[in-house]
Amino acid sequence: MRELPPGGQRVDARLWNPDFRRFFVARTTSLFGDQMLPIAITAALVHTRYGMSGVGYALAAHIAPFAILLIFGGVLSDRIGARRLMIVSDAARLVFQAALTALLLFGEPRLWQMLVLLALLGAGGATFQPGVASMIPRLATDVQRANAVLRVAESSTVVIGPSVAGLLLVFLSPAAVMAVDAVTYAISGVCLYLIRTNPVPRRDVSSSFRGDLVTGWREFRSRTWLWGVIVVFMFWQVTASGPTLPVAYSTIALRHGEAVFGLIISAFGVGNVLGGFVAIRFRPRHPLRTGTFGLALFLLLPFGTGLGVPAAVLAVFCLAAGAGMAFWGVMFHTSVQTHVPLEVLGRVHAFDAAGSLVMKPVGQAVSGPVSLVLGAAPVLFVATGAGVVACALLFLVPAIRNLEGKVPASSGERPASHLLT
Repeated sequence: MRELPPGGQRVDARLWNPDFRRFFVARTTSLFGDQMLPIAITAALVHTRYGMSGVGYALAAHIAPFAILLIFGGVLSDRIGARRLMIVSDAARLVFQAALTALLLFGEPRLWQMLVLLALLGAGGATFQPGVASMIPRLATDVQRANAVLRVAESSTVVIGPSVAGLLLVFLSPAAVMAVDAVTYAISGVCLYLIRTNPVPRRDVSSSFRGDLVTGWREFRSRTWLWGVIVVFMFWQVTASGPTLPVAYSTIALRHGEAVFGLIISAFGVGNVLGGFVAIRFRPRHPLRTGTFGLALFLLLPFGTGLGVPAAVLAVFCLAAGAGMAFWGVMFHTSVQTHVPLEVLGRVHAFDAAGSLVMKPVGQAVSGPVSLVLGAAPVLFVATGAGVVACALLFLVPAIRNLEGKVPASSGERPASHLLT
């Protein structure tokens, strides 16, 4: 049992304690807006002179700064406090999103203008994301259940977000979607501000930024199962997931129309909800081994889009893909949050998230030009085959395959090693 800091508090053992409810609302509301962003970007660019390549560049511009700056966000999260940094991030992204909305309202924006603002939004996300991981084990005793509940709610936004975006696009414009997204950042920031478990985290005040960064890297590389997953995911992102999103999304939108596109992608969100519910109840002994089966289901999305199956069948494929990704996500994040000490969790999570995402913009950026040369279907089939290879690699690494899950504490209260800011 970890020692409480002087003047510290204990974390309420109930999952739905007041602070967790505020965090739940903040996270879910913010993601509701985020899920509409790719739909708005696709609608804004796919029918312009920028076309499919423009969609790929835009998505890459959004994710690249996030992946590059995420590590520094992790250090800042552990140094000055997760909650405080997340509030600042929400405020900054509110400003950038409002600027992007204004840009779309005044006609067809230039591509470089959208890329700059999307990059700034990605940079804001880099200071927000590390706090998400480090707050969950401090607000809840049952980390897997908390992750699964959040995943169900977040996945509901994948259903509602694209559907609302599609509906708005029928009657309004992509700028309307951007405006709603901007409001969600404001709501998230207010909810985070109201969290009361918030004294300054304990750390070595003599440590430097560089020292904290080095410590985080040492903690990350000391866990073979963790860096092993990240190496595989770098391959997964550049060859499978990265190309799938811009190529599959653009193909579906052009083939079935924007409204149907939003509804089909919503099926992915429905699957996410189902996968989250499964993760609430199912606690496998080897979470990463079992989660890999779920990860493999994602490949139905590029495979089905490449085959050109009917919209109804593609929706079913998206449903299964979403369920598998949700289950994998809960298994992986719970493993990180329960096997890594809280005092370095922000930095370690930043390293794993950055490693997971750093190659995704590469896959997104090259997918458009390559699909123009080879065609969309061949790119999606290659993505499917590469994904199969990635899943096989996860099974082949003993440290990943044999990692055992941790049983949640059964005591009435769980002491907080340090409290949030």
